[in-house]
Amino acid sequence: MSGRADFIGYEYKDITVNQEQESLFVDGYTNFGWDLDSIAKPIKPLASLKIKFKRDRKIRNKAELTRLQRQFDACIDEMEQLERSKKTMAQILAYGIALIGTICMAGSVFAVTSGLITLSVIFAVPGFIGWIIPYFCYKKLYQKKSAEVAILMNQKEDELYEVSKKANSLLPK
Repeated sequence: MSGRADFIGYEYKDITVNQEQESLFVDGYTNFGWDLDSIAKPIKPLASLKIKFKRDRKIRNKAELTRLQRQFDACIDEMEQLERSKKTMAQILAYGIALIGTICMAGSVFAVTSGLITLSVIFAVPGFIGWIIPYFCYKKLYQKKSAEVAILMNQKEDELYEVSKKANSLLPK
């Protein structure tokens, strides 16, 4: 009987992540005592991955590790929200300008069908401008927001590093 290993009861965790975040989660979760069990690769390209982890049920400092893991997950969620926020305002403004351009173009069409050529031209000019300008507005706002978000993303990455470092120090060596 001395040749057998001691029994270890495991707890399991499955997470679904984007392919770009695979290494972030695999590296991060090992700092919380999780061992990589398997990664289910998606059939479709760019689909989400399912990563399976396991860890010893009787790991020391489990409550603190779980708290730090929640903090890690919250930090990742905030980073995803920051990434999405780069597009949101730029899209809203671009769609709004395009809608105004479309309304002007519709006014131009109604004016030309009524025989009011001058009024049609007056509406057509802002209509075309309203269809061209949104692209440039989107690009400019996206770049501006990306610069702002880059600073916040660096802060969140530092926070992830600190949480992971703190959790790793709690693990038995």
